Amino acid sequence: MSDQLINPARRSLLKTLGTVTAAGAAGKILPGCTSEENMVKGNLTFTEIPHCLDFQHHLPEHYSADILLRWGDPIQETNNPFHPEKLDAADQRQRFGYNNDFIAFMPLAADIQPDRGDLHIRSGNSSRGLLCVNHEYTQPHLMFSGYNDKYSATRGVSAQHVAIEQAACGHSVVEVERGPDGWRTLLGSPYNRRITMSTAMDITGPAAGNERLQTTADPSGTQVLGTVGNCAGGKTPWGTVLIAEEGFGSAFQGDPQHLDDPREARNHRTFGIRATNRNLGNYDRRFDIQVEPNEPNRFGWMLEYDPYDPKSRPRKLTALGRFEHEGFTLVCKPGKAVVAYGGDDDEHQFVYRFVSKGIYKPEDHRVNRELLIEGTLYAARFDEDGTGHWLPLVHGQEPLTEENGFHNQADVLIDARRAAALLGATPMDRPEDVETNPHNDCTYVMLTKNKKRQKSEIDAANPRAKNIMGHVLEIVPPGTYGNRDHTSDNFQWQQFLLGGNPNAEHPEERGAYGQQSSDNISIYGWFANPDNVTFDHRGNMWIATDGCERFGFHDGLWAMATEGPLRAAPKHFFGCPRGAEACGPEFTPDGTTLFVSVQHPAESRNSTYDNPLHRWPDNDPQLPPRPSVLAIYRNDGGAVGS
Repeated sequence: MSDQLINPARRSLLKTLGTVTAAGAAGKILPGCTSEENMVKGNLTFTEIPHCLDFQHHLPEHYSADILLRWGDPIQETNNPFHPEKLDAADQRQRFGYNNDFIAFMPLAADIQPDRGDLHIRSGNSSRGLLCVNHEYTQPHLMFSGYNDKYSATRGVSAQHVAIEQAACGHSVVEVERGPDGWRTLLGSPYNRRITMSTAMDITGPAAGNERLQTTADPSGTQVLGTVGNCAGGKTPWGTVLIAEEGFGSAFQGDPQHLDDPREARNHRTFGIRATNRNLGNYDRRFDIQVEPNEPNRFGWMLEYDPYDPKSRPRKLTALGRFEHEGFTLVCKPGKAVVAYGGDDDEHQFVYRFVSKGIYKPEDHRVNRELLIEGTLYAARFDEDGTGHWLPLVHGQEPLTEENGFHNQADVLIDARRAAALLGATPMDRPEDVETNPHNDCTYVMLTKNKKRQKSEIDAANPRAKNIMGHVLEIVPPGTYGNRDHTSDNFQWQQFLLGGNPNAEHPEERGAYGQQSSDNISIYGWFANPDNVTFDHRGNMWIATDGCERFGFHDGLWAMATEGPLRAAPKHFFGCPRGAEACGPEFTPDGTTLFVSVQHPAESRNSTYDNPLHRWPDNDPQLPPRPSVLAIYRNDGGAVGS
């Protein structure tokens, strides 16, 4: 783009990207997400914790955490204590799964029908609810004895261990309540449920029944067993939960170049399916592409299910596209189409938006449950002048035509990555969580990192080559503070922050935090590799990280205002034990409890079940490290963070 077409503020930004003044300029370009009437002045009053790296989790003074759920904890009544050496697949299906990630707290209220999840949501009950938790992937070398390292546990895993792993993936629904002694799970609750790699579910939307989704077991292409790679997700106001399928390609084995269909060979290579992947296909033949070449096309979608009905079947939502979903989060306004935002968590992939065909009617929960079946998927283009556009992925519109291999809308959605690239969407630095702040109605994109980006590929939205620190973008749809039109195909955007230390010697590791000078960021306030995000009841942003250990300290949670004088000035709230990342932060409706997933504790080179780096959270010499969910609260019962 010609420099004459760039506004002066943006031209200044482009000249200084990669320095502290870059984000300072960015923070002043577009003030549309800040209101003088809603200036938040230092409501995050907790005492910041230091950076450190040890074998425990860390909280501010006057806070406590209940270890609410750990891998292997029962969710049904049982007399059998947990021990991995005595575990089998049937037992695992009655227990909390492995590597917990996304968390949704779904309130439960007395005297409300189970099929009225919308009314349970509106109750705002913060002391009793359903905890709905993803289980992203398994690590046999940390789950079972006998593996020397994570590499030996990729091809030589036994049939028994593979079966346990398949039962440990997916999703858990567990009823929880808070009493005088803290949070506890309710074993045997009729709501308690496991969704695994063998759970029957439906395929819905434009790709359902397409020949590319048909297999020997399901010639209709409308039903599938299981889900895998469940990373982040989302919630709906009508009482359902969304589950993302992210790293599904690693579950499949086989050499794509040996397939007869070059289209599927290209498709499978895109998602990392190769002959050297895990050996699940040796025991479950549908995960071998030489046996079932269409099976991978039945994964990589968003799922929706009803946690209030334990007998309901999950369904895969093909209208939301197929890629490595981090998650999809919703904006629902009465009388308007539902808008869902999400990212494709891989280097040089895209940010997406879905707009429903129908409109949201708060009182019509049955109609609302069909809103994610039909609509239009878009990919984002971030222009150099700070404007942006949503590009529709619609079959028949150039270049998504038969000449380019798209024979119908199903092809567009199955190959959404290729469609977005042909449309000219902006390749991003690993888009992860994308969520809208309910206070200012602006949307925030977590971009974790991208070591593959070359200097020639730098652009305004992705300003660093070999980006090892990550950054956050702020998307501003048309409208006014708190009342924006998310259905518009046009938007503005700006850098919210660049991860990293504002005072780092090397420019590529130097962070920049909105309009903040480095003096306003404490030595513990900076972080790297933003991953998941949520917002508290005051509109503060809470970011979970994945990758800070590279810089000498633990991953965890950082909280910051999105407006006012402390906009984009993080404070360090929570630290993970070594080898772990924080995931899925989720508040109760009243803000007095913060649930956090601690994933893959003790993951480190040479750390194994037989010789782990540490044994958090039990610190029991008879038990391995166990991924766990914490319930964090202030000792005086006040709102977390304030």
